[in-house]
Amino acid sequence: MELTRRNAILMGAGAFVAFGLPMPASAAGEEAIAAFTGGADVGEGGITLTAPEIAENGNTVPIEVSAPGAASIMVLALGNPTPGVATFNFGPLAAAQAASTRIRLAGTQDVVAIAKMQDGTFVQASSTVKVTIGGCGG
Repeated sequence: MELTRRNAILMGAGAFVAFGLPMPASAAGEEAIAAFTGGADVGEGGITLTAPEIAENGNTVPIEVSAPGAASIMVLALGNPTPGVATFNFGPLAAAQAASTRIRLAGTQDVVAIAKMQDGTFVQASSTVKVTIGGCGG
């Protein structure tokens, strides 16, 4: 193939589109979910994840997660090089099963929270966060 000006523009546009799309869930994220749930089915509802739709800076993205009746909650940022963000464990004397923190995001991606309920079931919630300036090497 001869590299003409038109071909160079098309290749550049294709690369721009490919890198501008949200990243899919990584195998490391799927492995972390499987390790947390033990391969059990994960349902919907019973957990609330609050994250901004647009984060101006990926270095500090505020999130809140709550799941009344949860024994533990795991938070993952599926597009990060290391998807595991935090795991919150709640004892029997916990006043509320909720937590808030700030996380780093490498770029536009899904943030997932999975709660293990007291009865052993699992529920999840997810939110897509669009990051305008990357925080993890982005």
